[in-house]
Amino acid sequence: MSGVGLATGGGVQHAPVEAARSNEATVMTLTDIGLRFGEVQALTGINLRISRGERVALVGANGSGKSTLLRVLHGLLTPTRGERLLCVDCTQAMLFQRPHMLRTSALNNVALGLWLQGTHWRASREQALAALQRVGLADLAGRNAKALSGGQQQRLALARAWSVRPDVLLLDEPTASLDPNAKRDVEALVADLGQQMTLVFSSHNLGQVKRLASRVVYLEQGRLLADLPVDEFFNGTVLPHKHPEAHLFVTGETA
Repeated sequence: MSGVGLATGGGVQHAPVEAARSNEATVMTLTDIGLRFGEVQALTGINLRISRGERVALVGANGSGKSTLLRVLHGLLTPTRGERLLCVDCTQAMLFQRPHMLRTSALNNVALGLWLQGTHWRASREQALAALQRVGLADLAGRNAKALSGGQQQRLALARAWSVRPDVLLLDEPTASLDPNAKRDVEALVADLGQQMTLVFSSHNLGQVKRLASRVVYLEQGRLLADLPVDEFFNGTVLPHKHPEAHLFVTGETA
């Protein structure tokens, strides 16, 4: 399901398929990706392969290129060099730090995306209610989405994503600016979704990365400097010798 309309300001978006994959396990591949904004080189020489079922965390300081890389993966930004390949039959959805809410009910916010995909309106509303039940918002189905709290809006955005059953879910700081209770709720939902689909997410919360990720990618000034299984990234023996920049970040020496 590709080419579904892009929502403005955040929310669920679908990236078009750009090429078939040659490996059944691979859902997306970036080869020597570079991206420039005017005089600013945002990404340089990014090589990344993501396999079905992985939970990949992007970490690094502010301005390291995490959000930019997510947008390249989703097709929202076109690289100035390199190749981006997506699996031929995969669907994607992306959530932003501040998801865009339509000025209508929570139920309609979910149902509209399903309807735009071709589902009958009545069936869309039934599926939307099931999605709201999954994220614990069924009792707020009739409330205007704009009136929901930040944590509730993020859960609603997750319901929109889950309802369209994407193969890959990309999340940009999914719990940023949420209170501790809301963070726990959203993180639990993301963990649950990670059992059903491939996840790629950025986070400043290293504890969250340990809990959610199977693999960690470290970025610095638009370059990919480390790519390791989560246990190796945090065990304290690999990074100091093989990836000193990432070690400094993990130990708090770089912000």
